Amino acid sequence: MTSNLVPERPLVFSPTLAATIGLEEAILLQVLMDFITLRSGRLYDQHRWVEIPNRDLQQALPFWQSADIRRVVVSLYNLGMILRNPVTSGNDSYLYALNEKVAMEHDDSQVQPDEPAGPAGQGGTSLFHQGTGGRPIAPDWMPGEEWLVQCRQHNIPDHFSLGLVPEFVSYWRDRGQAQFSWGNKFFNHVRRRWREEQTLKGSHEMASSMEQDWRPGEDAVDILVNSGIPADFIEDAIPEFVLYWRERGIRISTWNTKFIEHIRRQWNKYNASFGQDDTPRPIPADWRPSPACFEILQLAEIDPEYARRKIPEFVLYWRDSQQSRPSWNTVFLQFIKQDWARRLEEPLEVESGHAKHKPPAGENRQSIEEKLRQLTDRSWAENARRW
Repeated sequence: MTSNLVPERPLVFSPTLAATIGLEEAILLQVLMDFITLRSGRLYDQHRWVEIPNRDLQQALPFWQSADIRRVVVSLYNLGMILRNPVTSGNDSYLYALNEKVAMEHDDSQVQPDEPAGPAGQGGTSLFHQGTGGRPIAPDWMPGEEWLVQCRQHNIPDHFSLGLVPEFVSYWRDRGQAQFSWGNKFFNHVRRRWREEQTLKGSHEMASSMEQDWRPGEDAVDILVNSGIPADFIEDAIPEFVLYWRERGIRISTWNTKFIEHIRRQWNKYNASFGQDDTPRPIPADWRPSPACFEILQLAEIDPEYARRKIPEFVLYWRDSQQSRPSWNTVFLQFIKQDWARRLEEPLEVESGHAKHKPPAGENRQSIEEKLRQLTDRSWAENARRW
């Protein structure tokens, strides 16, 4: 049965294989099998090799870009499904073989196959003459210059590549496995080790110890604020976080991530202590702060006794104002922190009973006025109204 809707032979692939190695890999493997089956290839090392130009693969798979074909070919190679080697005759072709041995009528070690021809009858360089057939690695094996060139193209210096040769040879000699191209396997090994080396080096260079003036990055603060944590809560937690990690003296490169984790733990603990009831209520006459309040004040290095002495003043003010708040603990913490900070900023005055230290009358009056101003200051209450 023919149809104008299907003008050419459809591609066929194994559903089971696609579920195992991937849909793209299963499609390309089937196309390569068709090429190897239909074209005259050469037997070597019990594998049937066929030269396939890149343009032929592109014509067989017009729905993929060249980069996609190369990517899937490399995936099949890494999966061990195919063998592949370039034909360095300038015709942009590769020799392909399925990674399964075929029956041969005679010992293939005696076979000297013809060298694949390049464009216009020019001789190409065959994989059969590279001396890298399916055989165990030699004790004195060294990578060819062409593989070192490929390493240099990835900015890998020769001293790094050659430094890996002894362990590479020892590893594969212990296993006694045979490979078609030890150079290609070595190149992949070097690239992988180079990436690991650069990753470790980058992490070490970025690592730093906690500095006294450390501040979280804007992105870290935005993440926390967007998750519902108040900016004031985040700001108050910075000194504690810096002090904790400065005393430990460790070096890491992810301080912002560690700060986010710390703030989230503290916020969850804070909510668990104060509950989630957001109903505004007037302050009771016998109100007392939660024990968690004093724990937070201790972390901020505020004297708990100082906070306890401020409770009557705090309760009296808010009972007179007859206002309601969802959390009087939060308002109290804000009040104590602001009052403590203002107290630390005031200059210490040493009073003396000796006449020679008695201030002049004008200065004494100014000091009294300043004390009256401080006693009548209720800016903390104005700030608390925002909560």
